[in-house]
Amino acid sequence: MSVQLSTDTDFQILLASNERVMVKYYADWCGSCKLFSPKYKRIAGDEANTAVAFLDVNAEENEQARKLAGVDNLPFFATFYKGELLEGSATSKEENVKAMIERLMAKN
Repeated sequence: MSVQLSTDTDFQILLASNERVMVKYYADWCGSCKLFSPKYKRIAGDEANTAVAFLDVNAEENEQARKLAGVDNLPFFATFYKGELLEGSATSKEENVKAMIERLMAKN
């Protein structure tokens, strides 16, 4: 699955229309965010993750989406299950993001 850019306008709709959602919060000035972007796209394209919708949200421009996950640093990753925040973490480590997805996939 590809990574979809989301804004405050469609964020709630995307959460409601997808059971499992992974969100990467970023800012245009954030170097770590830019460095992680190819990894995020690769994770999103992994066949094991087809049940997860992957979103990119500019944290500076989308206050409502940012507050919903409690973003306190960038890059910040959050998982949502059935529209509710499952967990959030500021990290630049791929293994941490993959672990978050595994926990999201384990939800029934």
